[in-house]
Amino acid sequence: MPASRIARPASSRRRPPVLFALILAGLVLVLLTGIPVFAGLLLFATAILYAAEGQLGSIGDLVFGKLDTYLLVAIPLFTLMAHFMIRGKVVDDLFGAAHTLLRHLPGGMGVATVAACTVFAAISGSSVATALTIGSAAIPLMIRYGYSPRFAYGVVGGGGTLGILIPPSGPMVLFGVVSDTSIGALFMAGVVPGLMLALIFAVYCMTSSKLSARRVATEPRATLKEVLAALRRSFWSLTLPAMVLGGMYFGVFTATEAAAAGALGALLIAMFVYRNFTLKDVWHSAIDAARNSAMLFLILAAAALLGHALTKLRIPNQMVELVTQYGVSQLAFLFAVMLLVFVLGMFLETISIILITTPVVLPVLAALKIDPVWYGILLTINLELALITPPVGMNLFAIKAITRAPIGEIIVGVAPFVALLVLGSRW
Repeated sequence: MPASRIARPASSRRRPPVLFALILAGLVLVLLTGIPVFAGLLLFATAILYAAEGQLGSIGDLVFGKLDTYLLVAIPLFTLMAHFMIRGKVVDDLFGAAHTLLRHLPGGMGVATVAACTVFAAISGSSVATALTIGSAAIPLMIRYGYSPRFAYGVVGGGGTLGILIPPSGPMVLFGVVSDTSIGALFMAGVVPGLMLALIFAVYCMTSSKLSARRVATEPRATLKEVLAALRRSFWSLTLPAMVLGGMYFGVFTATEAAAAGALGALLIAMFVYRNFTLKDVWHSAIDAARNSAMLFLILAAAALLGHALTKLRIPNQMVELVTQYGVSQLAFLFAVMLLVFVLGMFLETISIILITTPVVLPVLAALKIDPVWYGILLTINLELALITPPVGMNLFAIKAITRAPIGEIIVGVAPFVALLVLGSRW
């Protein structure tokens, strides 16, 4: 009898990784059928719950409990702020100002594109929106000035990924809610890595321009008058993100209050400074923000069911037991999780990856004494890879929508930035 008691836990400890891998594989297969993400998650989670419990009576209360969270209000408000800034043409001068300030550098237009993506990331919180907005202006101009199309695609695809790392960031808000981690702390922690990656991208643009056989002439340095004019044009697009982040950093308001202040500030700037924003634009911005937020909340509700199903199967607890038994180090565990995220990123978008992996990973993070804020930033950097890795890299399709270029050309163009992101995440 004692021997059987010893053997049973050992086998059960070997079981969680296999079971979790089977669940992930099954989920990926379901999503590859083309079914919407929220529907695939919902159906898959419901099937697991029914198999585990034999009834589905608690689904309504579970979904309501997950969505009834004050912090989730920040997501539609930050989205609304971005739509106000975009529809109000507040960001239209952003790329022009970056080009004016940086055009004298080697590969100056590529560096300007990275800089514009960095600033716009602090407005939109979305990588796809960053790639679409900056790319529509930057790609045709770079090609016109003699840059190779592949280089142009790569700069926009890589620079666009900064949208989810430089705050405010939708995925960071989501991770903060799911993991009960301070969103303000996540935002503050994302600033330096975001700027570091932007610097790495800029250095690559300058270096590749110097070494490339395809020479592109550098433009003359901007005069003081041109610099002042560029800064004046882009003043509001630079000021509003600083106000939002500064307010959170100095404790003036919480993340949700910061989102509300940012949305109100963007509306006032668009209506009374740029004076090209009507009530019809307010209505259309609100509809777009509501549509994006509703899609996200549907995925969140479905993923909450999947997390509950995994908990019912005791996978998170057994993962902790497995890590404890075999003495897995922090580094080995993080490497395994990031490898998993990289593979999932080839098939799923960032939101789904956060919602699927976080409930399983959190107990192990606590057991290994890994700071969830630090992990959240590492996760976000690795999620950036998901945006530019085929076959389901959202930034790749955003660039294709702008340029109509063959997807193979775009993939080749962003390949160096995949390597740079891997390098940056290991730092």
